[in-house]
Amino acid sequence: MPTNRQILLDNRPQGEANVGNFKLVSTETPALQDGQVLVRHHYLSLDPYMRGRMNESKSYAQPQPLGEVMIGGTVGEVVESRHPKFAVGDPVVGMGGWQEYSVVDASQPGALRKVDTTHVPLSHYLGAVGMPGVTAWYGLVKIIDPKAGDTVVVSAAAGAVGSAYGALAKARGCRVVGIAGGKDKCDYVVNELGFDACIDYKAHKDAYSLAKALKQACPNGIDGYFENVGGMVLDAVLLRMNAHGRIAVCGMIAGYDGQPLPLANPALILVNRLKIQGFIVSEHMEIWPEALKELGTLVGTGKLRPRESVAQGIEAAPEAFLGLLKGKNFGKQLVKL
Repeated sequence: MPTNRQILLDNRPQGEANVGNFKLVSTETPALQDGQVLVRHHYLSLDPYMRGRMNESKSYAQPQPLGEVMIGGTVGEVVESRHPKFAVGDPVVGMGGWQEYSVVDASQPGALRKVDTTHVPLSHYLGAVGMPGVTAWYGLVKIIDPKAGDTVVVSAAAGAVGSAYGALAKARGCRVVGIAGGKDKCDYVVNELGFDACIDYKAHKDAYSLAKALKQACPNGIDGYFENVGGMVLDAVLLRMNAHGRIAVCGMIAGYDGQPLPLANPALILVNRLKIQGFIVSEHMEIWPEALKELGTLVGTGKLRPRESVAQGIEAAPEAFLGLLKGKNFGKQLVKL
């Protein structure tokens, strides 16, 4: 059995996460039992939710245990199988974690899924046609529920979730406006992803300045907003929401290092009778087949052209992850193993 390099969570962050929170180890891969499959990972997914799980505080998921492999999505291929439904060479997606190989009990429902790489590259099953894409689909379709002609906005628009959200919203006839950090990201969001407009939040020193830019980009107000960031960005959007607007809350990356994110004008929730709903996509497995089918079609037909930032080698994962939390990535952040 092959030697397996793994990254463990060695200690919990005090404030901002750093490279010293992680530890790289090598271990022997155990022999397979009946029903198990050995997967060699080709790509590892890095996602903002992982930062919250590094803390011990109460959240929607159990904290990442210390001394164990960091949790995360992976795509790869079966290299040995003792399960009748999986053959050597099958491309698969699962939650293999920050390591080069994983031993998976393939009889557990949802533990491992075969994927078709004919029209969709393997890596996209961790992004546009994976958890981030389904996250965008659920927030847009089930919470915001837009009509053709509605104006919808998404923060972190150049990322894996934001880019999928844009394609899904355009397919429903919406005016789509992104919020992203930096001119390059905004140019990409408009020119390559086909958004109607994109606002560079870094060009605005406060929520009122950002709200002014939103007023220009959204002359008819905002009907639906997909929240990935929080803080000043949410304050600015609330100032432009229409009556009976809907906000899907997916992430609050501005507060992932532990600082509170107060709302400047919570009365706007009442004034505009807003629906604000947080959600975790893994609690809605029933919608995954429908969402993945639409997302796969959008990628396969070129209507969604996701961009990827790829770090090389398992040892690069901690630095790439910390960069993701600071918005250094462009599109979906992956590690190629």
